[in-house]
Amino acid sequence: MSEHERTIMAFDDQGRELMIDILVSVKELNELTPSGPVSGEPALRTREGHPVTYLGGGEFSVTLPGDETDLIVRTDDPDFI
Repeated sequence: MSEHERTIMAFDDQGRELMIDILVSVKELNELTPSGPVSGEPALRTREGHPVTYLGGGEFSVTLPGDETDLIVRTDDPDFI
């Protein structure tokens, strides 16, 4: 089960806005395990569902269908700079 954690805004070189959703997979463990729900690694996707890779320093690579190269976008979100 994936849960929406938050959304950040990123921009390409031409100033176009792209919304990136951060989804976290949360799994319930059986009742014999005292630790409760377990979170997996966050998944990054555009609002349209395209895969996103965090490159570091506020930059992301977006894989768009039909494009030979990935789109590079940037954010000024303090959690990713």
